[in-house]
Amino acid sequence: MNEKPNLIVDLTFNFSLKIIQFTELLEAKRKYNMANQLFRSGTSIGANVREAQGAESKGDFIHKCKVAYKEAEETNYWLLLCKNAESYPFEEHLLTDAQSIIKILGRIITTSKN
Repeated sequence: MNEKPNLIVDLTFNFSLKIIQFTELLEAKRKYNMANQLFRSGTSIGANVREAQGAESKGDFIHKCKVAYKEAEETNYWLLLCKNAESYPFEEHLLTDAQSIIKILGRIITTSKN
C-alpha cells in the first residue's frame, strides 16, 4: 500500500515516541503519577489522529480530530506542570511540539468544518 506523507500523522507519531522517552525519565525520578497522566494523554493524540484517517464521515473525522485536540491540550497542561514544579524534569521541545500540534489540529478542524 502506497501511503502519502501526512504531516499531522507523522508529527503526532513522532511526538508519541518523544513522550514515551520523557515518561521513562519521569518514572526513573519516581514521578509515576505524572508519567502515567502524560503517557496516556500524549500518546492518545496520535492514536486519535490515526483513527481519524479511517473516519466513516466528515463529521466522524472532525470528532476524532477534536478528541485529539483535547488530548493535546491536556498534554500541554501536564508539560506546563512539569515546567513549573520545582522537582520535576522538563524538556522545552515537548511543550513547543504540543503547542504546534494544537495549532495544526485547530486549523484542520476549522478547515474541515467549512
